Amino acid sequence: MKFFKKKTDKKTYDKENQKPVIKCSICNGEQVAGFQDIRTGSFMEVMLIRGNEDVEHFKEQYGITGEIRNIY
Repeated sequence: MKFFKKKTDKKTYDKENQKPVIKCSICNGEQVAGFQDIRTGSFMEVMLIRGNEDVEHFKEQYGITGEIRNIY
């Protein structure tokens, strides 16, 4: 019997006002995927990126195609 199962629900974001980005730290190299507000420039964290698999999971989870821009 399986108690925990992985959720595969597609999540959404405001495509008109937000764009997907990966925020990279210059100091320690940490990368966080999230969404940046187009108007204000504020960043909303979604998940920590530890490798290419995490980037692909983030893109699949939110239905993102193409490249994701890095910001510092």
